[in-house]
Amino acid sequence: MIEAPLYKILRAARWADADALGRVPEAPVDEQDGFLHLSDATQVRETARRHFAGQRELVLVTLDPARFAPDTLRWEPSRGGALFPHVYGAVPLEAVLRVDPLEARGDDFVFPDHVAVAGS
Repeated sequence: MIEAPLYKILRAARWADADALGRVPEAPVDEQDGFLHLSDATQVRETARRHFAGQRELVLVTLDPARFAPDTLRWEPSRGGALFPHVYGAVPLEAVLRVDPLEARGDDFVFPDHVAVAGS
């Protein structure tokens, strides 16, 4: 079974630590909450607007959830009761499909073409 990719938005400087860490780095909110916050393709644009507005030098990390350690991915209620993907444990670099710059444009962001528009 092929699972749809999941996404993590990080500051580029934090992503630069990935090789040294040997895993996908946590954002401060992940460290605070005890899990890695991710989004699916229908959620990632709103996540960017809500939590990264006005920020620059961001990257969008595209992840293959089939490469996560077993039983670490949980879909849990979050914004408005919607289920969001959370990872309890390290996400190995082998799960990274690609890393793209996430360019801010006004109050929104320009997403790479491979990220489907919600509802399409």
